[in-house]
Amino acid sequence: MIILASSSPRRRELLSRLVPDFTVVPAAIDERALPVLAPAPYVQSLAIAKAQAVAALHPAATVIAADTMCYQGADLLGKPKDRADAARMLRQLAGTTHHCATGLAIARPGQPLQTAVVTTAVTFWPLDDAAIDRYLDTGEYRDKAGAYGIQGQGALLVRAIDGDFYNIVGLPIATLGRMLHGLALD
Repeated sequence: MIILASSSPRRRELLSRLVPDFTVVPAAIDERALPVLAPAPYVQSLAIAKAQAVAALHPAATVIAADTMCYQGADLLGKPKDRADAARMLRQLAGTTHHCATGLAIARPGQPLQTAVVTTAVTFWPLDDAAIDRYLDTGEYRDKAGAYGIQGQGALLVRAIDGDFYNIVGLPIATLGRMLHGLALD
């Protein structure tokens, strides 16, 4: 049995491209209880905590967990608290390059935990307040790291990406596929 330790509809849809039959069991962890680290180790620690929490409840299953965070320099850009917080993030990202990092963890019975971090650079177009308000009016910013969803209207904010598109959505399926099939990541 394969379990996705996430309630994200985007991750469910992306995992279904790799694995036709899996169960969803969101991890019951308090993300705020984990120490905030640099972006890559932070998302990795969150993915590991999620995988281990669900694997403890389902020890015979293969558990896949992921966590995505956008960041610019040392500034972590998680999910916005509200519309004002989303506007602040989008103003900060306008006309600049930021990064999205996803930590992956796979817990399999009797095997060491597999982990990876995938990072993608994202460059936004310059945005004025009217463009930001138009985007916020879509409501897509809710529950999205960095306050945008590249798979929807948020694509109109993005000038360029360098790296895995699906990583920005929340599940780097090429890397995950290699991990699931035991292929080298180099």
